[in-house]
Amino acid sequence: MSFTLTTPSGFWNPLFWVIFLALFGLISYLIYLRGNPSYKKESDQVKPYLSGNIEPTKEKVQVKAGDIYWGFIEALKGYYKVLEAIHTGDIRDYILWYLGVGAIITFILIGGV
Repeated sequence: MSFTLTTPSGFWNPLFWVIFLALFGLISYLIYLRGNPSYKKESDQVKPYLSGNIEPTKEKVQVKAGDIYWGFIEALKGYYKVLEAIHTGDIRDYILWYLGVGAIITFILIGGV
């Protein structure tokens, strides 16, 4: 019984993979053993190095949702200025806009403009 799968581009054998994983695990374990024994997880050693500067608070380094879209909003500032000018918050205005745009689209589709 052969475990080798032969394809036009090569072969695959699960025994080679098991040997490779065992060898990889052994090498990883040897590297782990050579690590620094004075390392302590619960000390200042786990803090990020910021060129000697004090680590800022999480609130100062946190990216807010508004910051994510800053470039998009800044690039379309003129468009948003127009939208803010016509934005009333009244549902009747939105329905009027909806019906107006729907009438224009219907006119274009039926009229063949």
